[in-house]
Parts: sequence; structure tokens; C-alpha cells
Amino acid sequence: MKVACLQMDVLPSQPDSNFPHAEELIRKAMEDKPDVLVLPESWDISFLPRSATPDLYAGNFDRAVRTLGALAKELNVNIVAGSVTHLREDKLYNTCCVFDRQGQLVATYDKTHLFSHAGEDKRYQKGDHLATFQLDGVPCGVIICYDVRFPELARTMCLDGMDVLFVVCQWPRARIRMMQALCATRAMENQMFVVCCDACGTAGEKVCGGGSAVFGPSGNPLAEADDTEVIITAECDPQKLQNLRESFPVFRDRRPELYRL
Repeated sequence: MKVACLQMDVLPSQPDSNFPHAEELIRKAMEDKPDVLVLPESWDISFLPRSATPDLYAGNFDRAVRTLGALAKELNVNIVAGSVTHLREDKLYNTCCVFDRQGQLVATYDKTHLFSHAGEDKRYQKGDHLATFQLDGVPCGVIICYDVRFPELARTMCLDGMDVLFVVCQWPRARIRMMQALCATRAMENQMFVVCCDACGTAGEKVCGGGSAVFGPSGNPLAEADDTEVIITAECDPQKLQNLRESFPVFRDRRPELYRL
């Protein structure tokens, strides 16, 4: 499975610029013939822009489903579509949608851990479900940004058979090494691939640090971005994952009767 992270420079409160730019990056990424494309968190309006009003985000989820579903089908590619602001029953959610090669919406995920340090919990609702799915027969899952700080989430999905975890972010530059360390740790402790797609540039009231990366099941970076708008690709080979799990069977030595999560 070849994955491509689209490290996008997101313009705050400008969905009419961000949507066509996302499509531009998607078409550019297809030059390398990836199996899966990944967008960052909040690529529609950026993360918590003060100027965001309902007219800027009310239809963004439906627009994303319509636009990216059509692109997935046209280009015959799977898309993990970062996240957009989703207005549902008069409440806001930070929602990711996932499309298969036929353009079908195969999973949605509402961010479950809201970043209270920045006030995300004051504007958005917490999600109430995990998201695991298959892309080209490979068991996958997705989480959003702050979620990666909570190892219980990734471990729960891994115990359900997940091989590849997608992490979509808008992580600030000041803590970018922390983001990479957390993703590498999730990969190591669960013996899985972790694909982290961050935004870059000035998004909202913060500077995003880029640093998107793909980590192998030993925590080693297979591809890594700088802080500019860029597309990175890497191979996530399920057979290598299986070989590692068989040769170094960490999960066989777990003691779940002692754990309280």
C-alpha cells in the first residue's frame, strides 16, 4: 500500500480557496500513483479560526463528501479526507470521512478528544465512536490530532486488527517534534504503520509546523516532510508488518488481566 500525505497550507476561513486547492494537490499527488491519499485536519477552514461563521462551514461536510467522493472514483484512489467542520443537528463536529476507490464513503469519524487547552471543547461536540475500515483489504483506522496523545485509543483499534493508523493533524510548529514522537511511539508499541498528515504555514491564529511523516512498525520514519507545502509518499507493506509480529510477538506477552483502561 503506497500512501501519500498532502501537507497542505490551509487558508483560515477560506473554504472556497481551500476546496479547489485540495483538489489541485490530490491531482498532483496522483502522478506518483499512490493507493491512499491523506489530507490534514480542518483543511476546509483551518483549526478554530476566530472569524469562522456558520456561512463558512455549514455545508462543508456535504461538499467534502460530494467533491472527494467523486475524485476518489474518477482517479481510482482511496482518500482519507483529513477533517472538516461538520454542522449536524445544530451542533459542530470535527469530522473525518474516508472514501474507497469507488468513491463510496466507507467511514466517518468525529474527533473524540477535544483540545480543551485551545477551547475546542467549547465549540465542538465529542465523537462517540471509533473508526476502523478496510482499504484494498488492509485493516485501517483514523484519529484526529490531539487523539494521538491517548494511547488507549490506538491500542483498542489495534487489538481489533488494525494494521495502518492514519493521524490527521493541524499541529503547531512549537510542538512538532512531540507530534512525531507520539506517532512513532504509537507505531512501535502497537507494531503497526502510522501515517501522520499535518498542515503547514499559518493556519488560524497559529503557525502549523508541517513535519508529516510515515512511520514503520518499529517506529522508524519511512518518509518525512519539512515545514513547507509538500507531498510525501511511502510504502506500507502488510507482509513486512506480519513478519515483524511473528518474529517479535510482543502482544503474546501482554497481561490484560492487570490493566485498567
